[in-house]
Amino acid sequence: MIYLSEDIYGFDLPSALTLVSEQRRQQALRFRHELGRRLCVLAYRLLQQGLSREYGIDVPPIFGYGPHGKPYILDHPEIHFSLSHCREAALCVLSDRPVGADVESIRSYSPSLLRHTMCRSEIGQIESSAEPERTFIRLWTMKEACLKLSGRGIVDTLPDVLAAATCNFATTEAERYIYTVASEGGTSYVCQTVRPTSSLVC
Repeated sequence: MIYLSEDIYGFDLPSALTLVSEQRRQQALRFRHELGRRLCVLAYRLLQQGLSREYGIDVPPIFGYGPHGKPYILDHPEIHFSLSHCREAALCVLSDRPVGADVESIRSYSPSLLRHTMCRSEIGQIESSAEPERTFIRLWTMKEACLKLSGRGIVDTLPDVLAAATCNFATTEAERYIYTVASEGGTSYVCQTVRPTSSLVC
């Protein structure tokens, strides 16, 4: 299941910080700016909501981390998840198998970034697109989601990531952002857009 929220400023941040784990609270407070803190908390609260609804788990999850930094839930490694956020939205995906997700704001890109991250055919797609910024971000979210699925994180071989990918992709485009979910096998996802209530983020 996909949990998504654009309600970044619709909750009281100090109150929400009391509802997350101490681990997540410290992580959120390391962000210098309020926006980063809010997004960090909101993505985690979406995870909490999903765990409560789908698994009946109401204890704030504590994360462990794999060799390349991929998080997992210490007491429930059988539950797979992926968190992401951008300036416009926070995203959480829950699954019974490995999953990766990425959400990115629609924005411009530099020629050097294009050359560093895209292969020749992808550059062709972007440069011939009627909306090159959207095409770039769509491909970027696919690469990022694929790498988060595998747990590898950002690598030096970004241009070749999609050519070597064996996962399934589900991409959704909104007006200001795009998100992609990468999964193994034939998993399908239902997007549930969540507007946080007082019970979610206070």
